[in-house]
Amino acid sequence: MTAALEIKNLHAWYGESHILHGINLSVQTGQVLCLLGRNGAGRTTTLRAIMGLTGERKGQVLVHGIETIAMATHRIAHLGLGYCPEERGIFASLTTEENLRLPPPLTGGKGKPMSEADIYVMFPNLAERKGSQGTRLSGGEQQMLAVARILRTGADILLLDEISEGLAPVIVQTLGRMILALKAQGFTIVMVEQNFRFAAPLADHFLVIEHGEVVESFAAAELSAKQAVLDELLSV
Repeated sequence: MTAALEIKNLHAWYGESHILHGINLSVQTGQVLCLLGRNGAGRTTTLRAIMGLTGERKGQVLVHGIETIAMATHRIAHLGLGYCPEERGIFASLTTEENLRLPPPLTGGKGKPMSEADIYVMFPNLAERKGSQGTRLSGGEQQMLAVARILRTGADILLLDEISEGLAPVIVQTLGRMILALKAQGFTIVMVEQNFRFAAPLADHFLVIEHGEVVESFAAAELSAKQAVLDELLSV
C-alpha cells in the first residue's frame, strides 16, 4: 500500500546552515502523525522542506508515490498538500468569506474541495464572523480560518504547525474535534505540536526530532510506555 506521504533520508539547509540530517517518516492515508521536540529541533523545517520552502534539500519526498524533491512549491501543493504555518497567513484586509474564496482548487490531488456550507458546519464561529475582516478575528478564529482555507482547496494531506499555540482551552478543544473529524473523513495529517496533552489523543504515531534527526518513533499504543523517555527528551 502506497503511503500518502513518505520521506526518505531528507536533508535540508537554510543558506549555509544544515538543519535536517536524514529525516525518515511515512504516513498512511487517514493517519495523524505528530512531530514532537524542543523549539529549534527541526520540526517546522521538516514541514517546510516537504513543501519545498527551505533552501537546498536532498533525499526523497513522495506524495502519493510521486517524487517531489525537484518540484517547485506550487507543483507540490497541487498534488494535494496544504501547509498551515504557525503565523497563519490570514489576509487582514479581507473578510472571512473573502479569505475562504481566495485559494483556487488544486488540480492534481486526490481530495475534493470542501464547500463553504460544510466549512461553516465544521466551524460555526466562522459562519458568525463571515463578514468580519481578518484583523477583527480572535486568534482562535484566525486559526480556524487558516485551516478552513486549506480545506477549500481540496488538499487531502494537511501539514499543521503548532495550531494550538497560545489559544484558549475551549478553542483548543474545538481544533481537536476538527482533527478527529478530518481524520474520520480520510484526511492525512502531519502536525507539529508543543502541547503534548492536545496531541496525545489525536495522533496515531509520534516522532521525536532532536537536532534535525528522528531520535524516537512510536505508535499511540506505546505512548504510556514511552512517557519517561518523552519527559527526558522534551523536558516536560
